[in-house]
Formats: sequence, C-alpha cells, structure tokens
Amino acid sequence: MDRQLPYGSSRRVGTERRGSRTGPRIAAFGHHQPARVVDNAELATMVDTTDEWIRSRVGIACRHLAGPDESVADMAVAAGGKALAAGGLAPGEIDLVIVATSSQETQIPGAAAGVAHRLGIAAPGAYDVNAGCAGFSYALAAAADALRAGSARNALIIGAEKMSAWLDWQDRTTCVIFADGAGAAVVTERERPAAWIGPVVWGSAGEHAERITVRSRDSFFAQDGQAVYRWATSLAPVALEACRRAGIAPHDLAAFVPHQANLRIIRSLARQLGAPRALVAEDIVTSGNTAAASIPLALSRMAERGELRSGDPVLLLGFGHGLTYGAQVITAP
Repeated sequence: MDRQLPYGSSRRVGTERRGSRTGPRIAAFGHHQPARVVDNAELATMVDTTDEWIRSRVGIACRHLAGPDESVADMAVAAGGKALAAGGLAPGEIDLVIVATSSQETQIPGAAAGVAHRLGIAAPGAYDVNAGCAGFSYALAAAADALRAGSARNALIIGAEKMSAWLDWQDRTTCVIFADGAGAAVVTERERPAAWIGPVVWGSAGEHAERITVRSRDSFFAQDGQAVYRWATSLAPVALEACRRAGIAPHDLAAFVPHQANLRIIRSLARQLGAPRALVAEDIVTSGNTAAASIPLALSRMAERGELRSGDPVLLLGFGHGLTYGAQVITAP
C-alpha cells in the first residue's frame, strides 16, 4: 500500500521502471564556498543574538558569506569547474547545463548560459530552475530525464546561492540561518559500475506558498518559521516513498542528505526515516543554510572527506519555497 504523502502532495515518478539500475548516473561532485567565515560571535555584534540562541534553534556554528563582488554565477562557475575536473569530462562533452538558484540579483539573463560560456561549454541547452531549496532535486530529476529521452548525453547541474544579498541583517530570525555557496554534479550515461539515479518523488503545496516570500527587490526574505518547520518535518513519507520506488530499504542506505535547513528538522527527519546505518549530513553546522546549494554542497564535502564509497546508496530530500519538495535515491560515484 502507498504511504500517505504530506498535505498538498501529488504523486509523480520518473520515467524508468521502479528499482531500475540503468540509465543516468552521477559521475562526480564539486563545490565552492566563499572565503569569509562568520561565526556566531561575530553575528552577535551585528544583531541581537547569541551563540547559544542560534545553536539551540537552528544548530549553526558558522557560515560562509560572499563578498560584494562575488556573484551567484561566480560561485556556480567555481563549483561546476571542480565537478567537471573530478568527473574527467571535457567542457565540450557537456550538452546541458542547469543552474538551480533563487538568489540571482536579477532574473534576466539567467545564470546557466553565462556559467556554461565561462566554463568553455559551447552552445549547450542551458536554463535556471527556481524551486527554492528543493532546486537541486528538481534539476537532478530534469537532467536525468533529459538523458533518458536522448535530449542530452552529459549534463552539468549546479545549485548556487547568494542568500546574504536578500537578508535583513537586523532580523535575527532569518539572518542567522542563511549563507552562500555552490555545489555541482555531472550527470552522464557513460558506463559507471554500481552508479544510478532512482526515480524522483516530487510535489508541492502551493496553497501554502505565502509561508516563504520575498515581496519585491526592495524587500527581504521572510518566512513563517513555525509553519515551515511543521511542514518540513512532515516530509518523511516523501523520503520513504523515494526509497520504495528505488527498491532500497531505509536500513540499507549509506547516507541521508536532506536540505540543510535547520539541524532540528534534519534530525527529526532522520529519526522518522529509520535508517540506522545511514550517515546523516549535518553540513548546516559549519555551512549554514545555502538553499538550493545545500544538498550538492553537503554531498561534495562528504565525498571529499572520504565518507562516501562508490556505489553507496544515498537518499536526497529537498524542500523549499513554493512550497516544493523532491526526493530521490542516488548512488555515490
């Protein structure tokens, strides 16, 4: 029997058969974080807060913030270049570039085409995805589907955010949470033993979209924190459904990488998931909430530390403004 999904949900699944082990796979990750690190003590000199207040509510100890001359595209290029190098693909082999972001300074032009050009990728399909903090999950699903359909051979997907540009630095309910950075992945159909991308489970609760807003360019990011917390902690059935469709029992997961929204949300979801062997990403402690960048950033840092072995099944769960969510099981490259 299908598990009940959260309010506002609809059931959608990728095109391959349930539990399929063929088709697109992730070849490599890459990430970039700005050089400036801001700890809670420094934040306490800027806004009415304390280290204890921040750690107890969101679990963050420090975060990386971009400088005034470091853009979303700059960070995307840095992360994307590292992913290409790690995957052993030349820019000319990439024919699709997707950038997941909701924090570009302007909407026109989008980030993807310019990022591709700066990386030396000639004339790829290129577009941005704005699904908030679920953006990377959406971009990964779109790229995998494009490869299955034959619309592309190799794709570069990037989550990149400069959330600091959209924050009221006098509002301690938001400015202590968010940060800047980028994470990237190369998606390919090249033969890579034990690597695959499972079906996506995605949906939205648009009737609650006003819970997270930026009203205009002259206003700042705002959210109904308690309502968003309750919604986010109700998403465990989505994660479990992604496992079921991929043919993976939670007990067999090697890692769980949810959106790095809040340490309490992460730990609540992990408890509900019931995956005792899974390493749970808690990158938020030292990276903050980097929105659409948070999942690939956490994945790339885990891989860099040697915490993921090739073929390890990893559950991803993104959720963000809209309210949107998406989950899929991948295997580590």
